Amino acid sequence: MKMKTVIIIGAGIAGMAAAIRLKSQGYNVTVYEANTYPGGKLTAFSKSGYRFDMGPSLFTMPQFIEQLFKVAKKPIETYFQYKKKSIVCNYFYEDGTTFSALADETEFAKSAAETFDVDKSEILDYFKKSKKKYDLTASLFLEKSLHKTSTYLNTDSLKAIFNLNSLDINTTLSDYNSKVFKDERLVQFYNRFATYNGSSPYQTPGIMSMIPHLEQYFGTYFPKGGMHSITMSLFQLAKDIGVTFNFSSKVDQIVTKGNKAIGIEINGTTVISDIVISNSDIVPTYRYLLKAHKAPEKILQQPRSSSALIFYWGIKKVFPQLDLHNIFFSEDYKTEFDYIFDKKDVYYDPTVYINISSKEEPNDAPEGCENWFTMINVPSNTGQDWNSIVADARQNIIKKLSRLLNEDISELIESETVLDPRTIASNTQSYQGALYGASSNNKYAAFLRHPNFKSSIDNLYFCGGSVHPGGGIPLCLLSGKIVSDLIEAKS
Repeated sequence: MKMKTVIIIGAGIAGMAAAIRLKSQGYNVTVYEANTYPGGKLTAFSKSGYRFDMGPSLFTMPQFIEQLFKVAKKPIETYFQYKKKSIVCNYFYEDGTTFSALADETEFAKSAAETFDVDKSEILDYFKKSKKKYDLTASLFLEKSLHKTSTYLNTDSLKAIFNLNSLDINTTLSDYNSKVFKDERLVQFYNRFATYNGSSPYQTPGIMSMIPHLEQYFGTYFPKGGMHSITMSLFQLAKDIGVTFNFSSKVDQIVTKGNKAIGIEINGTTVISDIVISNSDIVPTYRYLLKAHKAPEKILQQPRSSSALIFYWGIKKVFPQLDLHNIFFSEDYKTEFDYIFDKKDVYYDPTVYINISSKEEPNDAPEGCENWFTMINVPSNTGQDWNSIVADARQNIIKKLSRLLNEDISELIESETVLDPRTIASNTQSYQGALYGASSNNKYAAFLRHPNFKSSIDNLYFCGGSVHPGGGIPLCLLSGKIVSDLIEAKS
């Protein structure tokens, strides 16, 4: 029997995950990537002696990466190594409160009880309910296609349906957290998890309170060599098992015949394939690669998730009070999100996230220095004056950090690179520079995302952060799995 061929458009994390799984199942897989490098947003660069991971900076749920090496029958330790963090993140509040979120649940609860107006039993109960929400919904919302009837014809799905009241889908995350905790600082702490999928805690449903479970229960980790090593290890694994990569290869269109995808067109040449998978953002996939087909406008015109403004700063000093992950909260969280999602602007007092990989990899910065990945959440690009926004935000961020760290940060910046929604869009083809595709500011958001397949075009599939189940490294890896499972089931 002739080996089936698969073409994957885009060498992002989801595309590589699908490639590894399908190649391991016996398919002949070729990946076409417009950039000169793999990984999509998960890439890196070096400047003036500093190395920076450019994209996602939080690594959790390593089991999904481990699965790929098991599927490919390769020893993960040869390609990829990582360690668990004992401190998840350091938090800084405008009122002077500082809090180190510890990885151990019991120790976290004890520390939280000492810092906030809360009993440790309340924290442990929150974790318990967070875990229950995840356990009830993971197999339904994250690991399978939501758009196949078979997904709902099993015990897990029925169990989730019978427990709908405990999922808090009819309240917002912020309202849920406010009912659980009376200390506003703790409410803000747990509201922050809405940003993990680019949404607002004042709009996204309370079921998102499951997200802390992913961080606290499964842990947070640091990959040896930095986050970019995730990309490079998967890329090397894919190559070693026989996946073919073509870089600087921008696909012009997905070729269809009747109601079936039969390949791609690139540089005027048609490349035939049994199966086509788009790992590109769903909006440009329809706008540029499927021009001859009717686009699902209602899905494509959904509000976008938040984007990011990132300053990659080489800092000529070491700050012992900072760790790998650090958060400096806005004093008015509600107004910050109103600006992002309603005004499509940036608040003068944004929450600032700083990732410093040199805390774990000293060679990422010169001796006595640190590499600061300094990020704030911003709206997607809808035509704002980003030059002005970036300039104002830079000034406000420096003022905030200088005040809270008691140090003039402006005097310490010796290297700077900036990434904003415009460059995110141009570098990764993410529509409007949105980090997670459509926003999750709707209780039906999971069902409104584009499916991982197109019912009107046979043999065409979709993976990546803009389709089900969403963005972020774990969900992109699951997206690749869902697609490979759909293809295998059909075979």
